[in-house]
Amino acid sequence: MHESNLTVVTEFFLLGFQINQCLRIFLFCLFFVVYCVALSGNLLIIVLVSTSKILHTPMYFFISQLSISDILVISDIVPNMLHILLKKGVNIAFTDCITQFYFFCASEAAECFLLAVMSYDRYVAICNPLRYSTIMTTGYCVILSIAFWLFGFSIILIYIIKTAKLIFCGPNTIDHLFCDIVPILELACSDTFIIQLEIYVIGFPFVFIPTTIIVLSYTYIVVTVLRIPSSTGREKAFSTCSSQLTVVSIFYWTIFSVYVVPTKGLTITRSKILSLVYTVFTPFINPIIYSLRNKDISKAAKETLHKASFRHLEYFR
Repeated sequence: MHESNLTVVTEFFLLGFQINQCLRIFLFCLFFVVYCVALSGNLLIIVLVSTSKILHTPMYFFISQLSISDILVISDIVPNMLHILLKKGVNIAFTDCITQFYFFCASEAAECFLLAVMSYDRYVAICNPLRYSTIMTTGYCVILSIAFWLFGFSIILIYIIKTAKLIFCGPNTIDHLFCDIVPILELACSDTFIIQLEIYVIGFPFVFIPTTIIVLSYTYIVVTVLRIPSSTGREKAFSTCSSQLTVVSIFYWTIFSVYVVPTKGLTITRSKILSLVYTVFTPFINPIIYSLRNKDISKAAKETLHKASFRHLEYFR
């Protein structure tokens, strides 16, 4: 078929979950509550880290950056997902679909490297405590932060430009919750070999390099902690990185399940559920993990609430 005879698709239809009305309403309410809690929790962490002096450390600075990434991801996905649940699927313009895909991928790519940086930070704090303040300076942390944000949002442009140039002429229904690379490529009429090759060639460092840094960092951490003679010291050392290790495990488990492990045996429904884990569940659970298992954040939150209550009472006196 000649390219001149093709009917170019200018919008897609996002299918979402094909379920009955009662379950659809339940999921809408659930995702709405999760979105509000995730947004509030992550914003609270950002505010606390910015205003509380006891949280002005590299570890909490990177936690606040993680909260920014979580807000970007969940705000990029959930509002449109709620719209899909209400309308039983929605039309989305091609440019809007590509835009959603860009911000989603860029935020996730930045988060991959951010988690690696956070692991390195814990490695320096536990394995080289005497040099921690000289290595993890404020300037160095800011440079690392700028680097992983720029790297994430710039490298992903290669995928975006290539994907935007694809020709879509057949079915326009995306059987997914949002615009992701796999369902988009399945609808393309033009050759996608180059893009798929770039996914493995360029995408490999996004997975391999951060994973290697994380594994090596925690290997050295475990070895160092086990050498600590007192059980109290070992428990204190492990507690400083247990929250982050939980976050890393959840994030990378779902990423590997969806994008790295062969997807031939992965059903569409299971793929959607796994996608919910790292786009909705992870941004929701991250602030809960850090606040419940971190005494400094809990203390800062109580102090902030106390100051706010005191100012409120002073205002009405």
